[in-house]
Amino acid sequence: MKWEAGWRCVRCDHPHDPPAGRTLTVHHLDGDRANSAWWNLLPLCQACHLSVQARVILEQPWLFEHSEWFKPYAAGWYAASYEGNPEITRDEAEARMDELLALERLA
Repeated sequence: MKWEAGWRCVRCDHPHDPPAGRTLTVHHLDGDRANSAWWNLLPLCQACHLSVQARVILEQPWLFEHSEWFKPYAAGWYAASYEGNPEITRDEAEARMDELLALERLA
């Protein structure tokens, strides 16, 4: 996932730069380190990782629209959770983005 993101944080776009305190990490969206589905592995710098980890609770209904950077990951998680399709590809999730994101509003 880090190489696919160009070694940049998908949230703030900061490059991997350990001397500057910006080490690129991988956040497991559903908290399951054994789940290596693309939608579960978010390449985030340490600062964004801590922020997202503290505030994103997937089982809680979303009151606001997802941020653009987060939409593909949320769509993948919704496909896995609501449709039982954990193997959805990123291309498929992006092609069905509106439909998948609407699943949260229907739940």
